[in-house]
Amino acid sequence: MASTTTPSSPTQTYPSERGRFWNHRLRRASFISPATGERSKRVFTLREASHRPNGDSERTPLLNGHDGHHSPSPTVSEPTGLRKVQNFWETQTKLAYTLATSQTGLNILKCSLAYLLASLFTFLPSLSTAIGGHAQDSKHMVATVTVWFHPARSIGSMHEATILALIALCYSGAITSTSMAISMFFGRQDLLLVGHVIVIIVFIGGGLGFIAWVKQRLGHPLVNVACSLASLGCITILIKEGAVQAGAFSHERVLQVLLMVIMGVLATTLVNISVLPTTARGNLVKDMSRSTDLLGEILVCITRAFLSGRKQDLEDEGYYKKLMTDHQASSASMAKNLGEAKRELWLLGKERQFEIESRIVGCLTGLSQDLGGLRSAAFAQFAFIDEVPEEGNGKSGKSTGNGNGKPGPPQRFPSILGVISEAPEEMNGQVEEREDSPLSSSPGTASSPDHDRETPSLETPSALETPGDMFLAFLAQLGPPAKSLVYTIKQILDELPFREKPAQNWLVRYAGIPNVEVAMNSNFSESLRRAVEMYSKAREEALGKLHVRRAVDAAAGGEKGVLGRGKPTRVASGMSVSGVGRGEGGKREEGAVLADIEEVSACCGHFSFSLLDFAEDVLTYLDVLDELKVEMGEPHYSWRWLLFCGRRSKEHAEPIRQASVVGVGEEEHVQQDIPVYIRRADDFVDRGKVGEGRPWTYRIYKAMRILRRDDIRFAVKVGIGALLYALPAFIPSTRPFFVHWRGEWGLVSYMAVCSMTVGASNTTSINRLIGTCIGAACAIVAWVVSSDHGDANPWLLGFFGWLMALGCFYLIIAKNNGPMGRFILLTYNLGALYSYSLSVQDNENDDDEGGIDPAIWSIVLHRLVAVIVGCIWAVVITRLIWPISARRKLKDGLCVLWLRMALVWKRDPLAMFLLGEPRSSYMDIREESAMDAFLSNLQGMRKAASGEYELRGPFPDAIMGRILERTSRMLDAFHAMNVVISKNLQYTPGEAAVLRATRPERFALSARISHLFSVLASSVKLEYPLNDVLPSIEHTRDRLLARIAEFRRSGEGREVVLEQDYELLYAYVLVTGQLSHDIEAVSAEIETLYGTLNEERLKLE
Repeated sequence: MASTTTPSSPTQTYPSERGRFWNHRLRRASFISPATGERSKRVFTLREASHRPNGDSERTPLLNGHDGHHSPSPTVSEPTGLRKVQNFWETQTKLAYTLATSQTGLNILKCSLAYLLASLFTFLPSLSTAIGGHAQDSKHMVATVTVWFHPARSIGSMHEATILALIALCYSGAITSTSMAISMFFGRQDLLLVGHVIVIIVFIGGGLGFIAWVKQRLGHPLVNVACSLASLGCITILIKEGAVQAGAFSHERVLQVLLMVIMGVLATTLVNISVLPTTARGNLVKDMSRSTDLLGEILVCITRAFLSGRKQDLEDEGYYKKLMTDHQASSASMAKNLGEAKRELWLLGKERQFEIESRIVGCLTGLSQDLGGLRSAAFAQFAFIDEVPEEGNGKSGKSTGNGNGKPGPPQRFPSILGVISEAPEEMNGQVEEREDSPLSSSPGTASSPDHDRETPSLETPSALETPGDMFLAFLAQLGPPAKSLVYTIKQILDELPFREKPAQNWLVRYAGIPNVEVAMNSNFSESLRRAVEMYSKAREEALGKLHVRRAVDAAAGGEKGVLGRGKPTRVASGMSVSGVGRGEGGKREEGAVLADIEEVSACCGHFSFSLLDFAEDVLTYLDVLDELKVEMGEPHYSWRWLLFCGRRSKEHAEPIRQASVVGVGEEEHVQQDIPVYIRRADDFVDRGKVGEGRPWTYRIYKAMRILRRDDIRFAVKVGIGALLYALPAFIPSTRPFFVHWRGEWGLVSYMAVCSMTVGASNTTSINRLIGTCIGAACAIVAWVVSSDHGDANPWLLGFFGWLMALGCFYLIIAKNNGPMGRFILLTYNLGALYSYSLSVQDNENDDDEGGIDPAIWSIVLHRLVAVIVGCIWAVVITRLIWPISARRKLKDGLCVLWLRMALVWKRDPLAMFLLGEPRSSYMDIREESAMDAFLSNLQGMRKAASGEYELRGPFPDAIMGRILERTSRMLDAFHAMNVVISKNLQYTPGEAAVLRATRPERFALSARISHLFSVLASSVKLEYPLNDVLPSIEHTRDRLLARIAEFRRSGEGREVVLEQDYELLYAYVLVTGQLSHDIEAVSAEIETLYGTLNEERLKLE
């Protein structure tokens, strides 16, 4: 293939799709065959390890040796109008078939069948009589239950949903029975009004308010379903049936309503377990297999990008981004299915199998965390090499001047993609033709002059001219063994974790029961251990040679100023390190040179450590799979979960660093070295001093803090709104009007619409109003078509209902628009099915709606008005009584999150070596999981905030989305740091020496990061622009790098330090670099939001 440039081109650069280092090749590597354990030495590539098509296929030569860009495209005639229509319908038919045969389509079918089965309790006289006969015209409630309690879930999830539904039924039964008893008691005492007051305040206000609190507090989808069923049961009996208002105890009414709810639950459960059942165990097996496959693919992508220097592989919206999206979805699904499989396995007595499978999920999560370290090192490499050394003109850029103001030749970067293509002299004549290698160039084709450049070596100091050369010199040694290790790991992961058993009966296949076995080869573990040993030996050799060369390079750099960088150049990854400065004559200071050299060590060292951690975690993964294989072969059955009184002991907390690295004789010296703000950090959060000097009223204030919680206020205001709405149903003069317009369904709508924030209520109410209107129109059409003067055809009406269920559950499941889909179907029930109940001569007093000849327009109008009034009432209550603004909660929550992050860095995360554990979890980096969960809550607040309308303008959704994304990246950095700390709980003497030597620089850097987090929080809280000049993290970070390099040369205790002892600091350096870039990006977004001074906030009033 011809080269893209000629040797004479003055602006020659490497092809972006091939990476910076495409024009050099390294030696052929040996690898361990996982299946046999033999050591092989042959031509192979990481591209072979991936079995998936990716974006590189677009650059793969065709059979005739030419790529698609140079092939003449055939002439395609413009399709005619008829052909366009035909193509459109063909495409839509294929999409419909794909949806119908997918798991989503099958779930929609199951939901529609459950709804159809539940509607038979309205259409079939035998079933209708069984739940109340003609004295009850609310038999459509059975179908209403299936709208919320649908069967589109696994059997394990259905177990939990059924238990929660039974709890909801018990709760509604207790509330309604107690309220009727109290009303009857006071009625016999001629104090019926007192009884009504108690029922309204305690059982309607308090009972419905408690339901709202549970729904908000737990925030689980199945809990929301149970709360809806409990609200439906309570409102139907307390408001509609009239026994409470009359002071009577009607157990028949209670039993009828509860029986209808139970029939709906049974219909859903029957469809769930009999029609194409789905097991969480089967889904978990699929998720673990898919996650294992994706981990291997991501590992290959990151390794190839690091070895080739091709940043586009990890940044472009293409193959890698698709892999990460799929992996995140797979991880979320795996965690969900693990919880559901727990109930299935416990019910079968396979508690031991569940414990092992939960450990497998933990292993896969740990492997994902290791990939984060590899990705960070790759981005650090991209950022470092993107920066060009400063020339005499004092400017930096992609190309430098030649002294005459003219652009000089571009910077030449050595080739590392050769790690993926072998050197010809070691192939014994076997040359692999690849488009992205110079080996595929045809004879006589002009090639780049860089082709002839010798690959820099750690043993040839003259070749080390730039930081890029240092990367190459390191990877020239480590690249081939790294490639071999990744190739071995990928082959192992491709076989794991399960394979199908050959014999399967039809019942196992139909029921979705996993019939698999662990796909373990007895040689996998030993082969991977040999590969790890081979890689570890090569890594130690490469790191040792790199460190031997650094002293010479630092001295040369200090004299010539060639191995350094000038002013910092910000890049996308945020891993850059700015130079410390220049001395006289424009020479680089020694500290800047040392920082540059140490940056290379941090990047390469962290990548090698993370790859080794990944391999060791794969070994752990294999060991756990061995346990699972034994357990599945000889299962142990137990039902210890039934022993509520003898519950198993709690899981042991994660071990922590208890000791200090401070020597016995240097305690006083250490306390003098530690800055005052670090020693005061623990006193800053001393809980024992919080109440000192406070008046006695402060204790009352603290005791009443529960009333200041948003969830408590939300429950109280929902209860107040419910009792005010239900009040007309208890007043004799207004009850007829309330019943005529079916006010009970307005209260049901009110309970469904009420949300914590104003924005969420607005969004939900709009969707429900639109859904109600659509459902009302569909009910009218269905009734008009299927009835003749009140004589309706139940089969035709049932078919219409099934079609409605298909469309509505498509909105609920496929489009994730539950509020609209549910209310379309609920309104259809209230119109069409209720009309049929009246038409079959039910005996209740329903003459106001036509009786046996239902007036469909009146029926639909009454329900439509009731639902609209209920939605409007919910919006009014959420806005007038203790309004909770999603905008305000998002802003305050973001500030609190940044302040929590500032507290972590206020007490340097590595300070637990010196000071032990912090007194407060607020200053512990291990709390990053709680902060990440809080960030997920803020993401929900952002969606709700977009539904709030204010006169000062729309919500800046795009900017806030970018801020939250950057904050998420910061927490990812926290997580990476936490993972490294957790894996090094037992520190070594070498780690102790390094941490002692870098104490001042680390403390200064952590204080700078903490300060910037506080500045961001203050700016957002006050809506005030940031200061023009903010303290820089980069220079402080450079001093830390230079200190590490200086310690390597002449530090006290360096003799006991091994290379792995620097792993903590390598992660620390990369994490702080990422935080630096992300803080700068957030600062730019805040400047966009509040860049103009708001004078209204600065008035002295």
